Amino acid sequence: MAENMQKIKLLKLYELLRNETDESHPISRRDLCNRLNELGISSNVRTLSKDIEVLQENGFEVMSYLKDKERFYYIPEHELSIPEIKILIDAVQAASFITEKKTAELVEKVAALAGSHCAELLKKNMVCFNTRKHTNEAVLYTVDSIEDAIIRKKKIAFNYFHLNEKAEREYVLTPTGRKKRYYVEPVALVFNEDNYYLMGYMARHPGKTANYRIDRIDHIEVVEESVLSDEALEKINTVAEFTEQAFKMFGGELEEVALQFDKTLVGPVFDKFGEGTPMMTANDTTCAATVHVQISPTFFGWLAQFGNKMHVISPANVIEQFKEHIKQIVKTIE
Repeated sequence: MAENMQKIKLLKLYELLRNETDESHPISRRDLCNRLNELGISSNVRTLSKDIEVLQENGFEVMSYLKDKERFYYIPEHELSIPEIKILIDAVQAASFITEKKTAELVEKVAALAGSHCAELLKKNMVCFNTRKHTNEAVLYTVDSIEDAIIRKKKIAFNYFHLNEKAEREYVLTPTGRKKRYYVEPVALVFNEDNYYLMGYMARHPGKTANYRIDRIDHIEVVEESVLSDEALEKINTVAEFTEQAFKMFGGELEEVALQFDKTLVGPVFDKFGEGTPMMTANDTTCAATVHVQISPTFFGWLAQFGNKMHVISPANVIEQFKEHIKQIVKTIE
């Protein structure tokens, strides 16, 4: 056993330095020797200095300095900076599709990337701001299966459910009352509005894709005997272009829509369609922009929130669809 521990001495040495030191938290040569000895790895001041040299000669950046006749060591920086790790932690917390249990596990792992000292500080300063976490614990398994299928160019099969007013699962059923089994060619995983979606292609709807919430997918499997169609592969290769056009993950006919809006809404338009959206000044108080969207109730809902400060100026068929959408809403409150 002792012999085996000596064989992994350099690995354990670097692991200690990597996990427990940084520029603000160096470790003395004496303490480092003691830590190794506690692990059952024989070490002394002389051999430790040679081990550090071996690491340095082989490209491992281990810094040292002398203070009061004692040498101190540390790893100067980690792969991710503290602000970068903080952003990742906040993103994990904000994602509704990740359950509370998985959120805690992921936060622990991401924080550990900063080393033990900073990890504790990050967790102490953490603000939990998403109380709308979903409850499907299989979501990471679902993501893994979809990624595997995309990489290996295979179809997937799964059941799909919605939640009723009691937050109970209600599966999509066949006409005979059995759970419907979806057979889909996976194109991409897309994060949108705090949720994660599978973008899938089905041959019976050529030219279009369907979108499924990851946390609503159940009993997923990769169909081993299958292969993706040329149409699905083309969607995978152009997925960035397609998702840029898609609006809030709801399907509909793709249209080129001209909008006119108050100058105070320039920010929301850039937020929704990207800062590369061409705009022009219509007059002293309004701007105009042409955007590509999939016409759906979701688009009309987004448009309606701005009242008379934004409206569609073309094409005529979209204007009429929006008017009809508003009329139907008014009928429900009359």
